[in-house]
Amino acid sequence: MADTNTLSAEPRTDLGSGPSGRIRRTGLVPSVVYGLDEGSEPITVSARELSRILGGASGSNTVITLELEGKKVLTLARQIQRHPTRGDLVHVDFIRVSANVAVAAEVPLHLTGESVGVLDGGLLEQLVFTLSIEALPADIPAAIEHDISALIVGDQIHVRDLVLPRGVVTTQDGDELAAQVVAPRGVDIGEAEAEAAAEAAAEAGEAAEGDGGDSTGE
Repeated sequence: MADTNTLSAEPRTDLGSGPSGRIRRTGLVPSVVYGLDEGSEPITVSARELSRILGGASGSNTVITLELEGKKVLTLARQIQRHPTRGDLVHVDFIRVSANVAVAAEVPLHLTGESVGVLDGGLLEQLVFTLSIEALPADIPAAIEHDISALIVGDQIHVRDLVLPRGVVTTQDGDELAAQVVAPRGVDIGEAEAEAAAEAAAEAGEAAEGDGGDSTGE
């Protein structure tokens, strides 16, 4: 489930691109916090601490408690802007959330295991890489995992087949194709297996004939 971290925040009074640039040079990130029918508050947070939090397993789905002017505000980081070449944090929106109200999130879909069909020569095609979900802030998973070990060529996984953690629901269409194991283009797996078996039998026969010829010659 989602990690929880505490991050100190300070009110920001100097607005605009010029002051924002000076703020960044001091190691802070110009930010704003809003939501839950409350006003928008410009703030600054530590770039280093926020980068550490966002670099964790839950990423942008980490529940962040902002300590702001003696108050503790439960938030999620959204609209994360980074420098296009350096990757430095440029600006972040913090959305206020309630511990008892479900929120929307995007989480990665990880396929685990090694498919039987892939071992037989099939190709794994993953079509869904992130899943749209709703859950309480503390119940947002770092990722959704699905074991594909039993899949054979021709098998498909739809969104409805994914097993979600307790308290988590997906807002995506259950009929959406998430992954499948297919035969390589232009190749029939059954024919390929038959050809391989025939070749193996032929090689075995040639080896047997070779052994027989040696014994006769002696």
